[in-house]
Amino acid sequence: MGVHDNADSKYIVIGNSSFSKLASKRPTTVVFNESSSKISKFEDNQQNIQAENVDKGNINLQQQRKSLPVYKLRKRLLEEIRRNSTLIIIGETGSGKTTQIPQFLLSSGIAGSSGCIGVTQPRRVAAVSVARRVALEQGVETGKLVGYCVRFEDVTSSQTRIKYLTDGMMVREAMTDEILSDYSVVILDEAHERSVQTDVLLGVARRAQNLRKLKNLPPLKLLVMSATMDVDKFSKYFQAPALYLEGRQHPVKIYHAVKSQEDYAFSALVTAFQIHRDSPANEDILVFLTGQEEIEAAAVSARQVAKQLDGQGYPPLKVFPLYSALPTHQQLEAFKPSAPGMRKLILSTNVAETSVTIGGIRHVIDTGVVKARTHHPTTGLDVLRVEKVSKAQAWQRTGRAGREAAGKCYRTYTKEEFERMKEMPVPEIQRCALAGVALQLLAIGVDITTFDFMDKPPKEAVDVAVTCLEKLGAVKGSPPQLTTLGRTMSLFPLDPRFTKVILASVEHQCLEEALTVVALLSGESVFTDPPAKRQQAYVARSRVKTSNRSADDVIDTRSLLRLFRSRFASPEGDHVMLLNVFRAYSNTKQKKAWCHENFLHHRNLEYAASVRQQLAMLAERANLEKASCGTNTEQLRKTLLEGLYDNLAELQRDQTYITVSSKQPVAIHPSSTLHGSKPSLILFTEIVATGRCYLRGLIVCLTPFNDREHLHLSETEFESLERNMLTFKVSKTWICAEIYIYIYGIVRGTRLNSFDFLSFGIVYFA
Repeated sequence: MGVHDNADSKYIVIGNSSFSKLASKRPTTVVFNESSSKISKFEDNQQNIQAENVDKGNINLQQQRKSLPVYKLRKRLLEEIRRNSTLIIIGETGSGKTTQIPQFLLSSGIAGSSGCIGVTQPRRVAAVSVARRVALEQGVETGKLVGYCVRFEDVTSSQTRIKYLTDGMMVREAMTDEILSDYSVVILDEAHERSVQTDVLLGVARRAQNLRKLKNLPPLKLLVMSATMDVDKFSKYFQAPALYLEGRQHPVKIYHAVKSQEDYAFSALVTAFQIHRDSPANEDILVFLTGQEEIEAAAVSARQVAKQLDGQGYPPLKVFPLYSALPTHQQLEAFKPSAPGMRKLILSTNVAETSVTIGGIRHVIDTGVVKARTHHPTTGLDVLRVEKVSKAQAWQRTGRAGREAAGKCYRTYTKEEFERMKEMPVPEIQRCALAGVALQLLAIGVDITTFDFMDKPPKEAVDVAVTCLEKLGAVKGSPPQLTTLGRTMSLFPLDPRFTKVILASVEHQCLEEALTVVALLSGESVFTDPPAKRQQAYVARSRVKTSNRSADDVIDTRSLLRLFRSRFASPEGDHVMLLNVFRAYSNTKQKKAWCHENFLHHRNLEYAASVRQQLAMLAERANLEKASCGTNTEQLRKTLLEGLYDNLAELQRDQTYITVSSKQPVAIHPSSTLHGSKPSLILFTEIVATGRCYLRGLIVCLTPFNDREHLHLSETEFESLERNMLTFKVSKTWICAEIYIYIYGIVRGTRLNSFDFLSFGIVYFA
């Protein structure tokens, strides 16, 4: 392989046959144009952190602290913090603001003698890594003077004075303490990210500050920090001045692809190995991809190629996946320094865009795409799709290459494609479902319809959120007020629909199963289809037993893997299959080997088990009665319907599906155990949009009936039911076009007469 430069472009060509398997039937040349400009003082939003990279015996931490730009500005910075109750701090990359400012506040006495300094981060890996670094600099054990708190993990104590936590965790603290009384200073770091929890916290923290003033309580200082942000907007929102800190960013050369790449993931891998063959071993590579499945598949391919290159004069290559669903300790593996003579290749989602800095990165490969979830309030659909990043996100990614030394960024999209990108991403609060946000705010004591967001979410989305909570039984009245059920629901850090599933499971005697299913649905898929196992899948065919199909009939790999998974499959649907998988996993001693043999993702099952354990603890605190339905999964189906009442799709005469609520054409995802079957009515967990809309996470529902005979009703009862339906339609409180009655047993007149149709989107009888 060689690298050829001319006046117009930079050519990188792979010529080694060992890469041919990965590049089969595809061009092995990715051509880049070099940008005419270089990034010099590129404003980025990363902390000056080398998480877990400090050799205690060789590095003088105090000298390292004093070398940071923010340390030189310590006196002036503290003066401004003392002078202002709220301060906007813009700190360039490498300024050291995230690690040092909390320590300045502690040593200067600004935080008082007992108040805690809370520092929020958008992602848990940042909160954990920064806390460990600061604890190291303070010479203390993590969890004592310095600690962290992330979802399902609290490493703090009564001694903790500096506490790093995710913004979502601080919002949850505000649900039981609206004035945030444990804190004397709250630092909202990485504020530019504008995640939904960040936007909620901006308003919640400002409200806590104002409430303390009204109650003549000790003041709460707010510091809003970032490397880049719309300073005027933040300054206006908080009525606060902005302070700029000097930073340090090394030059980064930018290269754009000469022509559009059909397969961005493949192009990224090609580029990574071009760099690997040309660059010194101490220059690590960071690749931005969209999600876990894509990253894991790319990791397998990269390891295969790296193995084929052994003994050919290239340095060893170690591949690390990095995405939010990874357990924290596994995420931190990517931050450890490479062994001498070895290169790291990190395949990451946008978690590496604005989380802690990864030491050693000199090359960034930006695919220019991100996986984003968008809620459509008019249809009620929550759609996950891959979309183009904004220019701001592209610049953030570029900056990863210049944190420690001069670097290079390879954009696998053209300069023209970059110019067509939008300037900034749409704030998440304006494109996500808001039922969870509404529930959180009501628990704090705030009505979402009047909450002062920095950027207002669409009114339609707010109305849909409140309606959703009403149907779940979490709120009632106008303005909406939490019910007793809603107060209990707010205790769980879950989508309200999943929380309702857990609470409803008590009545249906299936709490154990509900906890398992919700835990599995809260993470990434437990099934895997890695390229490395495809040959193994063919070998494994002899072990597959099926009553109506021979393994030899299966031609394509996906069909083969579905057949191999048939030992867990259920004609009732994916949720029951997940139960079967988890039960088998729990009863297995050699879990990792068992997952490998069964094409299951060990990390994801491990994560689900951890989440389930935490949910079980919350259920115990809420005094929920433990019960199991065993193999009677009908109880589980009833329970799921109570939470996911609006997620129904109906089979049409032409054998296609449409959603019941919005009449959206949809199809069963190929990964579903129901793929190829045609149930009349199915309940789904989510819709994923690629070229078309696919339903994932399915369970079969009983067939709807609309005539008296099938309902086993008397003529009088049926006429009464019809009148209620008509009223329901006219009142427009139901979003569906017609009522469906789900029969789970014999209908009794007393049950009918006492049923409140207007309280539920689905009418069913026990």
